[in-house]
Amino acid sequence: MAHTTKMESIQVVEECKSPTAEEIISWSHNFDKMMKSPAGRNLFREFLRTEYSEENLLFWLACEDLKNEQNKKLIEEKARNIYEDYISILSPKEVSLDSRVREVINRNLLDPNPHMYEDAQLQIYTLMHRDSFPRFLNSQVYKTFLESTESSTTDS
Repeated sequence: MAHTTKMESIQVVEECKSPTAEEIISWSHNFDKMMKSPAGRNLFREFLRTEYSEENLLFWLACEDLKNEQNKKLIEEKARNIYEDYISILSPKEVSLDSRVREVINRNLLDPNPHMYEDAQLQIYTLMHRDSFPRFLNSQVYKTFLESTESSTTDS
């Protein structure tokens, strides 16, 4: 049985328009650009799922969501949910963070704020960029998507 997280809103695939072949190719040169594109994130997420590391992207998205929250009560709730879903050693979706970052998070949990996971988020972003992204670019997921987009643009 799949484990569901508290951040159900992120569980659904993001709505987005289909990217052009040029856009997809541009992602291969720029991780940040791909991460800013909902279509890019969806595709990358599909790849991460094959490597059993989708939680890295889900954690990153949850942190982005938290940063945009203004309501104090919701900030506390989202911060706690992120902790339970991705930081707690009891979570099946725990992300890999060093002890220094974990200490900062534990201190911040006493008084949650929208940016309390920034160090952790950067660590996971860097991990995805250095570790998963090169494999993603060589993956069948990426190549097939690019080919299907290229062929659909030549058909029209």
